[in-house]
Amino acid sequence: MRNLLFWPAILLLAPQALYVRRTAPRFAPADGPTSGACGRGSEARLLAIGDSIVAGVGVSTLSRGLVGRTAGPLSELLAKSIHWQALGVSGYDSARVIGDLVPQLPKEQFDYVVVSVGVNDITGLKTLRSWRQNLSILLDALSAHSPDAVIAVAGMPPLHGFPLLPQPLRATLGMRARVFDGVARDVIGRRRNVVHVPLDFDPTPEQFSADGYHPSEESYIDFGRRTAEAMAALRQDGIESGTG
Repeated sequence: MRNLLFWPAILLLAPQALYVRRTAPRFAPADGPTSGACGRGSEARLLAIGDSIVAGVGVSTLSRGLVGRTAGPLSELLAKSIHWQALGVSGYDSARVIGDLVPQLPKEQFDYVVVSVGVNDITGLKTLRSWRQNLSILLDALSAHSPDAVIAVAGMPPLHGFPLLPQPLRATLGMRARVFDGVARDVIGRRRNVVHVPLDFDPTPEQFSADGYHPSEESYIDFGRRTAEAMAALRQDGIESGTG
């Protein structure tokens, strides 16, 4: 039902959506190196791949973005040295991540992978069918590249609370995000070694950067911790069940 309601609503809201696209502030990706390391112990490799969240929009350096904020707590949870790499481009939807970023994966396999994708599919008015298909293709490609990796897929953020978005566009995109998140949960639930990291918090203005759209530095800290805990728990479950 939500899917049927979305299309007539978004057609009516097209002028509002175009205005937001035209006037929204454009923040640059994070500066600094796209790889790094933290912690001590035996080495584990972490990849973050996807959109502006992986590119670190809203923070000064990637060490303060999702990949860095995941690597720190993951190192503590595993008692390992985490060598991380970020492969993200602001504005990329699932199709562009598959077409442009997956071919850039290095030869070396990763132990952990964080995926942030989907919001640009929503704002780009992609269908549920294409979203399901592309997410499946992306996860297949990542699993083929690193068969033993634990993969964490970020859930859809609460677009219904994004300060940048005016009403009723905000509510409409929020409804769409919940539908997309349901599709993602279904795709992920059919796969071994893949975990969904929900972002179903009740948003407040201080959780966003100055653009009213991307996370604040404090939000990246919480986001990274949640992601690290989810991956470490799945890895431990795999070890205990004999599948890791």
